Amino acid sequence: MAKLTLVPTPIGNLEDITLRSLRILREADFILAEDTRTTGFLLKHYEISKPLHSHHAHNEHKTVEFIADKIAAGANVALVSDAGTPGISDPGFLLVRECVKRGIEVECLPGPTAFVPALVQSGLPCDQFYFAGFLPQKKGRKTRLEHLASLGKTVILYESPFRLVKALEEIAQYFGATRSVSVSRELTKLHEETFRGTAEEVHQHFSSKTVKGEIVIIIGPDAVESSDDVSDDNEVD
Repeated sequence: MAKLTLVPTPIGNLEDITLRSLRILREADFILAEDTRTTGFLLKHYEISKPLHSHHAHNEHKTVEFIADKIAAGANVALVSDAGTPGISDPGFLLVRECVKRGIEVECLPGPTAFVPALVQSGLPCDQFYFAGFLPQKKGRKTRLEHLASLGKTVILYESPFRLVKALEEIAQYFGATRSVSVSRELTKLHEETFRGTAEEVHQHFSSKTVKGEIVIIIGPDAVESSDDVSDDNEVD
């Protein structure tokens, strides 16, 4: 059946792709990829040979209608990003919106998304959270940070290693130096790291080292509690 299927791909460890995702990629008439070289490596690893077409932030506005026409005419299309779930801070939304508008079937498979493991292993509240993606680099950055600091719930940010220290400095400034923060990088990879502490402690930690890889910042809703503030109800007999 002709449809658009969004296929999450590993954020690092190639073993994290699902059996269903591999089947969908094998059955697709063609695959839309953010970077055909990155996706080509994944497909080669799993011995999948399918036509690849570029679909990224710089061309998606121009290609959405053409791709939707292909699906409407009977093509079975899979969409992937370089890593994780398409549409989450990656291309995908515009094509999904166009397909939904036309009544074309759209399905998103479950699978890797970087912020979920980072959130769960942060030790910070997961019952309510706000995914903010990447901060504006210039215009609106201060307003955005002030808004996020006022939410009173766990906030999730994506950041590049080149802007990490600046972002952590601003988090300490706008959220408070004692706000709970967890930073995860290189998730599922050999050098995976998660560092937890106050905003100031985390800023100091990453100011003294060079980091690589995609980064997820988790900001807790409140400042770190001291051990004296923890209820005795949490003790185990």
